[in-house]
Amino acid sequence: MTPERILLALPSRLRARLALPADDLLRDAVYRRLWSSILISAFGSQVTMLALPLTAAVLLHATPTQMGWLTAMEILPFVLLSLPAGVWLDRVRKLPVYVAGEAGLALIVASVPLAWWAGWLGMPWMYAAAFLMGCVHVGAGSAAQIVLTQVVARERLVEAHAKNALATSGAEVAGPGLAGALIKLVGAPLALLVDAGLLIVSVLILRGMRIHERLDARVERHFGRDLRVGLAFVAGTPLLVSLAVTVGLWQLCHHAAIVVQILFATRVLGLGESQVGLSYVGLGVGTVLASAFGSRLARRIGNGPCLVLGVAVCGAGWLALAVAPADAIGAAVFAAMLLCFGMGAVLIFINFLGLRQAVTPPSLLGRMTSTMRWLILIPAGPGALLGGWLGEHLGLRASLAFAGGSALLLAAAAWRHPVIRGTRQLPRLESEDELLGPEAIVAPTRGEPA
Repeated sequence: MTPERILLALPSRLRARLALPADDLLRDAVYRRLWSSILISAFGSQVTMLALPLTAAVLLHATPTQMGWLTAMEILPFVLLSLPAGVWLDRVRKLPVYVAGEAGLALIVASVPLAWWAGWLGMPWMYAAAFLMGCVHVGAGSAAQIVLTQVVARERLVEAHAKNALATSGAEVAGPGLAGALIKLVGAPLALLVDAGLLIVSVLILRGMRIHERLDARVERHFGRDLRVGLAFVAGTPLLVSLAVTVGLWQLCHHAAIVVQILFATRVLGLGESQVGLSYVGLGVGTVLASAFGSRLARRIGNGPCLVLGVAVCGAGWLALAVAPADAIGAAVFAAMLLCFGMGAVLIFINFLGLRQAVTPPSLLGRMTSTMRWLILIPAGPGALLGGWLGEHLGLRASLAFAGGSALLLAAAAWRHPVIRGTRQLPRLESEDELLGPEAIVAPTRGEPA
C-alpha cells in the first residue's frame, strides 16, 4: 500500500494532523525523492561511523596517532583534488556524479569486511579505504550539495538543509543503538556490509530523479582560467572568506576531538560496543532538536549569530568531556557531548551551506563549493594529527580540552567579527553578468549535452 493510500485510510481528524502543510518542501516529488535517499543513506552511515573507528581501535588496536592518520587520510583528497574537481563539476551534470559516488562508496565500505574475511585487514588497508572514501566525497559530496540547489529555490535553502538534517537526525536517533547491537552481534567489520547495502538502495532511488540542468554550450575551455575565476570569486566575497575561516578553524577543533573520542569511550570510560552505540543516540537527539528548530532560530537571531552559537555549543561539549570522571557520570557526559555536537554541527552547517549557496551564481556553484570545502578542510588534517599527537603524548583528555577551549575562543572571536555577526539573513544574489563578466562561463566537456 502506498503512503498516500495509508493516509487516506486514516480517520479524517488524524489525517488532518499528519498532512503536510501546503507549502512544505516534501510535497515536491523530486525533493521528496532526494530526501528519501538522504534518509536511507544516513542509516547506513551510522553503521560506518561506529564500525570503522571501532575496527581500528578494538580489532586492530590502533594508537591515537594511527587514529589521527586514519582521519587525515580521508581529508587528504580534499586538499589535493577539491579545486580541479570544482572546475570539472561546473562542466558536467551533477546528478550522475552523485549517483556514481554513492555506488563507489558502497564498494569501498564493502572492501573492509571482505579484507577482514580474507585475512588482509590491517591499518594500511584502513588508510587506503579512508583515502578512497575521501576521493569519492570530493566529487560526489560537492555534486550532492549542488543538486539540492537545482531542486529547491534559493530563498528556501536553509529550510531545505534543515529538513535534510532532520532526515539524517532521524537515523541518528535510532541508528546508533541498532548499529551498536549489530556490531556486537556480527562484529564491526561485517556490520559495514549493511551500509554498503543501504548505499545501493540510495543509488536506486537517485537514479529515478528527473532534474533539468542547463549547461553552457560554449566549446572553448580554459582550465587554469576557470580555476582562477573560482578562487577569485571566493577571495573577493567577504562573506565567503569569513565563513571559510570560521568553519575551517572549527574543523580543526572538531577533528582534534573526533580522533580520540572513541578511544576515550572505550579505554578511559570502559564502554563496550553496544554502550558506545547507545551513547551515540545523544548525537541523534541533538541533530533532531537543531534540525527541527534551527531554521526558526536562524530567522530569529540571524544566520551568522546562529552559526556562532553552533561553534560555542560544540566547544562546551568537548570541554565538559575533557574533565568528566571515568565512571557512570563520565558515560553520561560522553552522551551529552555527542548531543551538544549534534546540535552545534547542524546549526553551523544549515547556515554555512545556505549562506554560501545564496551568494553564488549558478555557473560558479561547482567551483565555489569545491573551493570552500578545500579551504575549510585544509585545517582538518593538521587538527586530526594534532589531536592524535596530544592524545598519545599528553593523554586523551588533552586532545578534548584543546578542541573545546579552542572552539570557545573561536566562537568569541567570530561573534566580534562584523561580517559574521552582521549577517542576519540570506543575501540577495547580484546580477551574474555584472558580478563576474563573460570570462566566468564554463563550458561542458566535449560530448556533454547542453
